[in-house]
Amino acid sequence: MNRRKLLGVTAAAVGGPLAPGTAAAAGDDELAARVRRHLDRALAADSPSVVCGVIRGARTHIAGASQDGSAPDGRTVFQLGSIGKTLTATALARAVHAGRTRLDAPLVLPPGFPVPRKGPRRITLADLATHTSGLPSLPPNLLADADPYDPYAHYTLDGLAAGLAETTLSAEPGSVHQYSNLGFGLLGQALAFDDVDAMLRREVTAPLRLPDTTTTLRPDMASRKAIGHLAGDPVPDWHDRVLSGAGTSIYSTAGDMLRYLGAQLRPGRSPLRDAIELTQRPHFTVDQKLRLGLGWHLSTLSGGRTMIWHNGGTGGFSTCAAFSRQSMTAVVGMVNTYSEESAGALRPVDELTFSLLSELEEG
Repeated sequence: MNRRKLLGVTAAAVGGPLAPGTAAAAGDDELAARVRRHLDRALAADSPSVVCGVIRGARTHIAGASQDGSAPDGRTVFQLGSIGKTLTATALARAVHAGRTRLDAPLVLPPGFPVPRKGPRRITLADLATHTSGLPSLPPNLLADADPYDPYAHYTLDGLAAGLAETTLSAEPGSVHQYSNLGFGLLGQALAFDDVDAMLRREVTAPLRLPDTTTTLRPDMASRKAIGHLAGDPVPDWHDRVLSGAGTSIYSTAGDMLRYLGAQLRPGRSPLRDAIELTQRPHFTVDQKLRLGLGWHLSTLSGGRTMIWHNGGTGGFSTCAAFSRQSMTAVVGMVNTYSEESAGALRPVDELTFSLLSELEEG
C-alpha cells in the first residue's frame, strides 16, 4: 500500500457516520450459536481475529475467533478508535452537570491557539460534540510530515497552534453536520488542556471501572494485545498526545466495552447517570434517519426503533458498538485489521454488530 493511500486511512480510520440499515449461562447455547455465526462471517471477510460481546437483558456473552492461533477473549486488548469520542463526550456531559461549563459555551483555548471563525456565531462545545462546528476532519498541517503507519505520533501542541491558524471553516458553526476528528480533539483540549488522557481516566473510565480503556499501554496489557493489520500485514499501533480526545490512540477490551454498554443501557445504576443520559439525548438532527447525541449517533430503524451507536478504527483495528434501550440489548465487535465500507456494503465489523443487534432484538 503506497504512502498516499496510507495517509488516506488516517482521515477515515477513526470512524464516522454510516447508513446502517453477568456471563451467559453455560446452557445458553442459542445465544452462543448466534454469536458464533457472526464471528465466522467476520473471519470469512478476512479479519485475522474477531471478538464480540453481547448484552441481552440480564445475560452477557463474549466470544472470539481467529484465523490462526488463540482466539481473542474479553481481556484481549484492541485499539478502539472513534468509539473513544463517546468517552470525551461523557466527560463534557459531566462538566455540564457539575456546573463547570455549558453546552453553549464557546470553544476557548489558551493564547496562541486561534479558534477559526465563520460568520457571527462562535464554535460551541455542543458543536464540537455533534460534529457541527464546520471544522475539517483533520488539521491542514497534520499529514505533511506524518509517518503513514503512525500518523498522529509526530503532532505537537505547537503543530496544532500552527494548524489552527491555517484552518478554514466549511460552514457556520451549528448549521451543517460534518464529521471532524479535529473537532473532538479540540473538545478534549478545551476540557483539559494538555491533560486529556488523565482527564478521561478521572472523569469516565475510573468511575465506570474500565481499567483497560486507556491510552497508556501497561505491560500487562501489552502481553494481551492483538496485533493490528492493514491489507494483511502487521502494522504498529497509533500514538497521539494532542488529538486523543477523538479516540485516535485509545485501547480497550470487549470486557470493558460491555461494562461501558451496560452503563448506557441502565444509566440509573451508574455513578455517571446524568452525564450518560445527556449524551444519549438528541442534540442535532441530520435527517429523518439520523440524529446526533453528544458523541453518539442515533439511527431510526424500521418500526420506529432507535439504535444508538458509534464505530471506530485505527490503522490496524476496526470496532463498532451499538445498543437499544428499548430492547435492553447491546453488541460490541472488534477486529484486528483496518477495513472500510465499500459501495453498498458496511465494514465487516459494522455488519457483525448491526445485524447481530437486530437479530437479538427480534428474539
